[in-house]
Amino acid sequence: MDNQLNELRSLAATAENRRTETGIPRVAMVQGEIPEHMLAAVYDPMINVILQGSKSMTVGDRTLRYDPATYFVMSIELPAVGSVHPAESGEPYLAVSLTLDPVVLSALFSDLPKPASRIESNPGFSVASMTSDLMDAWVRMLRLMGDPDAIAALAPVYEREIIFRILQGPHGWMLREIAAPDSAMARVNMAIQWIRRDFAQPIGVERLAERASMSVSAFHRHFKAVTNLSPLQYQKRVRLLQARTLMVASAKSVMTAAYEVGYESATQFSRDYAKVFGLPPAQDANRILGRTRAR
Repeated sequence: MDNQLNELRSLAATAENRRTETGIPRVAMVQGEIPEHMLAAVYDPMINVILQGSKSMTVGDRTLRYDPATYFVMSIELPAVGSVHPAESGEPYLAVSLTLDPVVLSALFSDLPKPASRIESNPGFSVASMTSDLMDAWVRMLRLMGDPDAIAALAPVYEREIIFRILQGPHGWMLREIAAPDSAMARVNMAIQWIRRDFAQPIGVERLAERASMSVSAFHRHFKAVTNLSPLQYQKRVRLLQARTLMVASAKSVMTAAYEVGYESATQFSRDYAKVFGLPPAQDANRILGRTRAR
């Protein structure tokens, strides 16, 4: 697989230190030192392949580390804090990703045998080692950057193959679960969409459980198993991430950002913010803006 990995690195060598589009639908790449605040976000469902360096991702109190020739699967939208690191030999962090499209997943699953149903939920994010077949599919996908006329015809084929290879791996069940409408993970995903849509409004766990057709205890258990956060913790992380964006990108004051994301107390907001990001909101925003200006 070394030759495949080296070719992938060469193909992705033009990536910048931010999400860099490839011209291939849903496929992006990134390279180098990524600003810390850009790695704290609500991540879309994706497959992320580490080509060089390493990455750490923390969701709730669980942290996973990804090294070269490993891939990261996130099957649902999760608020996470990440950090990237260069290789020990000094080469910059380098990765490629495929954002998961529910339409593509459903079409692929309709052509495959139905698996045995699962009862309990497991985390909606995990890491695994690349296989030669999966690496080969990624090589063919990224080669399309040099043959744009072939993208429309071949990218959908390679996308299906990449997802199929993931399905064959240890965490393929996560993709199946999210596409099965009656699975616990799919019901948790529905609740996540409700929370994200109205994150500034108070949420009632009882109401969420009812809409997910679960008892309160079962809903709470499944939600925590999938996201590593309780429903209220999930909402709080989404609020804090949005507030950080308002202060950094829109120059909103601490109080204005706090109220816009649903906090009634600026003091409570500052306390929660510092617990997640390590600094009070004003200091953190100033630190981020200072580093941005210095670049």
